[in-house]
Order: sequence, then structure tokens, then C-alpha cells
Amino acid sequence: MALPELPAERHRVVAGLFTERVRGTRSWDVPSPVDGWAARDVVRHLTGWSTGFLASGAGVRLPAGPPVDEDPVAAWLVHSDGVQAVLDDPATAGRELENAHLGRLPVAAAIDRFYTADVLMHTWDLARATGQDDRLDPAACADLLAGMVQMEQLLRASGQYGARVDVPADADVQTRLLGFIGRDPAWSPS
Repeated sequence: MALPELPAERHRVVAGLFTERVRGTRSWDVPSPVDGWAARDVVRHLTGWSTGFLASGAGVRLPAGPPVDEDPVAAWLVHSDGVQAVLDDPATAGRELENAHLGRLPVAAAIDRFYTADVLMHTWDLARATGQDDRLDPAACADLLAGMVQMEQLLRASGQYGARVDVPADADVQTRLLGFIGRDPAWSPS
């Protein structure tokens, strides 16, 4: 099943899956597939960088939830609902985000391309860390991988992605995406 085309609807589905994994997390201190991160750090990352990205690039202020260390579930829910409200607001359609590396683009497109995509990828991290269902939408994985491959040098130079992990040539698209972003698809908590 492919994700919806509209950024607001795509975010609703992707963030909804991440919300299920957040609510299913029993221990926030277990290691995650991201080196040096625990499960709570996955939530900290998603609620942290996007807040500054939207504020500095478009003047969009998201509501502040509790600190992730105090209540990762509530921190995520407040943040995710705030992003969804921005996407659902018709006034946002005319706003643009400006970034030195990206140029100018509509706020909804920026959220979709960078934030929602990041939520999708980190859903695997949280699910794998906490022993939950880690399957991602294959069509979404294929679309994301196709777009990322075109700008691999830029992505690697950003420092936000690890070295590519080799996977079998006939691996499914989720496994290929994980390897591309520097995740070991066979990772499991020790």
C-alpha cells in the first residue's frame, strides 16, 4: 500500500505508525540501532531538530511539550500533533521555508521531504530497539530510496548518515533503504 500523496495525509499515516511504536515502548533506555542512542534519543532527535528547522526557516513555532527525559510519549504526541496542525492549516499553504542549503520551498513540502521522511526511517529504529513490528511501507521505502540515491554525496557529506551497509543485491526495498542510510538491517539489541 502506497502512502497518500498529500503531505498532510502522508504525515498523518507515517506519524501515526511512529505513535503506535512510541506507545508500545516499555523501556526508553534500551539501545537503538543508531550508535550511541537509546530509544528515547530517537524521540529526542525527531522532536528537537524539526522544531528549530521550522522556526528558523519559516517562523513556524511548534507547541512545546514536556521534556523527552520526563515523558517521551507526551513529548512525541505534542510535537506530532503540532506538526500535523501546521500541515492541516490552510494558511500554511502560502508560507515558504528558506534554508541556506535547500533554498526556498513551501513549508508543507519541506516537512514532507525532510521531517516526515525522517520519521519513517526512525520508525524502524524505535521498533527494532523495542522489539516491535519494524516493517515499513515498501512503496514509501522505494520512493525515499530513489530520491536519496540521487543525492548520495550530499547526504553523506552532511554527516547525518552513516556509511552505507552492504546488503544482498536481491534484498527487499526496506533492507536496501536501511543499508543505504547506514543501518545494519540485522541489528538487534544485545
